[in-house]
Amino acid sequence: MSSHHIVKEKQEPALYIHHLGEFNEEYLGQLLEWSPTLIVNALEYEKVLSLGLKTDVVLNPDPEQQYQENTRVIKGNRTDIADVLNYLIAEKYPAVNIIDKDTNLDAIQQFIHHINLVVFTPTTKSYGVKSGFKVWKPKGTQFEIPLTTYFETSNLIPNEQGLFEVDEDGFVEFIFGSEYLFITERL
Repeated sequence: MSSHHIVKEKQEPALYIHHLGEFNEEYLGQLLEWSPTLIVNALEYEKVLSLGLKTDVVLNPDPEQQYQENTRVIKGNRTDIADVLNYLIAEKYPAVNIIDKDTNLDAIQQFIHHINLVVFTPTTKSYGVKSGFKVWKPKGTQFEIPLTTYFETSNLIPNEQGLFEVDEDGFVEFIFGSEYLFITERL
């Protein structure tokens, strides 16, 4: 007997490729595994097309460019990431994964109350968590945590590089007084 998985539209996080650069193709494949809505910055469109991917939405399209059939376009007027997040929120997407060359948390902070965000760079994964967040991680996993907010954790110790490292295989919990805390994992 075979099993079939039915994925409802918007059940999986959308994927916005702002800057693909040297992003690991294996990680990209994992993010694309359940066929999310794929949004691409027009500057990355040709590269994404060369990977054989079907693009659903192009941001800030070039009027001279031909796009795949049934591709929607968004013409932005602010920062690209803000335009994409406003589009996704208006379309009632609950979550988005963003691929970029660096983690610009300032550009996305205002949206954290409206959509779940995860920002991937070639070497990191950043996301906002609420107090009480728990996650299982293997020993040695490294986190970068901004020291702008007082927080308590279990199973993390600081290392010489200014990062926090999981001490033993198991759960890591984050307790803090602010509304959310951005944490960054090393990939």
